[in-house]
Amino acid sequence: MVATPIGNLGDVTARALTAFGVADVVCAEDTRVTGSLLTAYGIHANKLVSLREHNERSMAEQVIRWLAEGQIVVQVSDAGTPAVSDPGARLVEAVRAAGHPVRPIPGVSAVITALSASGFTSNAFLFHGFLPPKSGERRRTLQQWLSADHLVVCYEAPHRIVDTLQDIVAELGPERRLMLARELTKTFETFHSLPAGELLEWVKADSNQQRGEIVLIIDAAPQPDSDEALPEEAIRIMNILSAELPMKQASTLAAQISGANRKQLYDHALKLKKDAAE
Repeated sequence: MVATPIGNLGDVTARALTAFGVADVVCAEDTRVTGSLLTAYGIHANKLVSLREHNERSMAEQVIRWLAEGQIVVQVSDAGTPAVSDPGARLVEAVRAAGHPVRPIPGVSAVITALSASGFTSNAFLFHGFLPPKSGERRRTLQQWLSADHLVVCYEAPHRIVDTLQDIVAELGPERRLMLARELTKTFETFHSLPAGELLEWVKADSNQQRGEIVLIIDAAPQPDSDEALPEEAIRIMNILSAELPMKQASTLAAQISGANRKQLYDHALKLKKDAAE
């Protein structure tokens, strides 16, 4: 399992080039993309075949046959580390189940590349991969991170970035800090960090920011002082509203009416709901 550059071909590792040089078979997501990489380094693959999401299961059987014959097989995706939001995981599972060893040759990962230049200080992060393409499901996914005390790293398609940012503003609030990392290691590499509402307007105003490969980092939610008690009036308002409205809407309205912390109000209602269920 060989990681390849996500943009700049200079990021290929010496181990990756050695693996390509000794491989009997190179399995690539797109043979044209991998072929260009090999050509750039003067490497001629003995056999370059396509292994994509739609044929991964059937190709795994062929790979196992090649391995049984003693051949060396390299698996790559178009860019970055295979099997991370890319084909490869099913192949690894099948090859291991057949009793053959699997060796990773590490290299570039868009997730770690984006995090390293984000400036966000949380030590914990969740990598979610691609967000759901439909707004309803995407917003339900985002709701999980309203009070998250960790970063969330997502990939997003350029044609969906505006809709996704609109959903983030709706579900996590316009003040939630985001980092948009675009076209990593390429000529038009961009890092831009703003509150969600401002980032949405910036992206909408510049169509260039709606192109290319995008990594989106959602900062951890602001964590209120645990010693700061909610005012009794804020609790009373929240209890009334949460009995009639969804918790997110109730906490937003209760915060506007009382001036109390929205996240604390939400957490208060969530705790009451859990206690009632128990």
